[in-house]
Amino acid sequence: MIRATVLRALVLTAAFAAALTPVTCLGENNNRLPTKATKELPGELLSLLRQKKMPKHSPILVRLFKEEAELEVWKQDTTGRFQILKVYPICRWSGDLGPKLQEGDRQAPEGFYAITPELMNPNSNFYLAINVGFPNSFDKANNRDGSLLMIHGDCSSSGCYAMTDEQITEIYSLARDSFLGGRRSFQVQAYPFRLTPANLARHRNNPSLAFWKMLKIGNDHFETTHLEPKVDVCNRLYVFDAQPPPNSPNPLVFNPTDACPAFVVNPKIARRALEKQRTDDLEYAQLLEDNVPTAPIYSGLDGGMNKVFLARFPGRVTLSKVLPYASYLPELPPIPWVDNDGSLTSKLFGTLF
Repeated sequence: MIRATVLRALVLTAAFAAALTPVTCLGENNNRLPTKATKELPGELLSLLRQKKMPKHSPILVRLFKEEAELEVWKQDTTGRFQILKVYPICRWSGDLGPKLQEGDRQAPEGFYAITPELMNPNSNFYLAINVGFPNSFDKANNRDGSLLMIHGDCSSSGCYAMTDEQITEIYSLARDSFLGGRRSFQVQAYPFRLTPANLARHRNNPSLAFWKMLKIGNDHFETTHLEPKVDVCNRLYVFDAQPPPNSPNPLVFNPTDACPAFVVNPKIARRALEKQRTDDLEYAQLLEDNVPTAPIYSGLDGGMNKVFLARFPGRVTLSKVLPYASYLPELPPIPWVDNDGSLTSKLFGTLF
């Protein structure tokens, strides 16, 4: 039995190595897998997986928060839902709050990205790297461009999310093991900050506010269900957990730049997210009534660093010429969903605050 288990692990590792052709990352292209890319998870993390009832090869999901400078790794447990596994302080991210718009603007991207094995780079100049896949279909539909935007090591960033080498070794291993479990991708959700009513109220004057409120819909789907939201793009907008209307004879087809097809939002997910949205709306409205102070639109700083690293890397957060940017997106139309009686009802789910 033990020999069979060992043999299976070797076969899975070999299959992963054969399928994984590293992308060029910061000038490198080498098909060999170095030891750092095949390292086993540390014992304490394996123990944590067992404690949380998370199979070693179950899917993961990563969330990034710029302002808090934190990276969360969530992992699917034996119930099929994602639970938080570990929070890593981000050593360095560059640019300002807001999405990446163009090559060279130093902006770390924001949005929803699918990471495949081909985006894993074990031969990076920055220890290990995971390409977030920017630009995705949403970015391309909105004429945003850039390349080689990574989660990597070395605590140095030019449009990336930089971790320490020790951190990226763990994150890379968790991603690798999730692929060995059979999943062909995992989701990265990149946010400017935790999308709470308080944070949105502080940043209510930012030109990216409409974009962030759209991201919040996907965020709310995940936070209320602990299930990975299904992401599509149409009419240059993100759409979450869409499914065909009742009795529809045709499958849904989304084109990022075309009008959205007729669809409904999975009602079980929609009801939970709508309840959260209504609660958040009330809190947000009260904060506006209280006239809470607003944050500056542009910080003048080139990115940020979690405070735990400030003493260790005192020169890494510096003033920089961050390019001005603006993000405009039209308000989202109401998204229909199926009511209890099965009828197609237009609910104000998916509208902005």
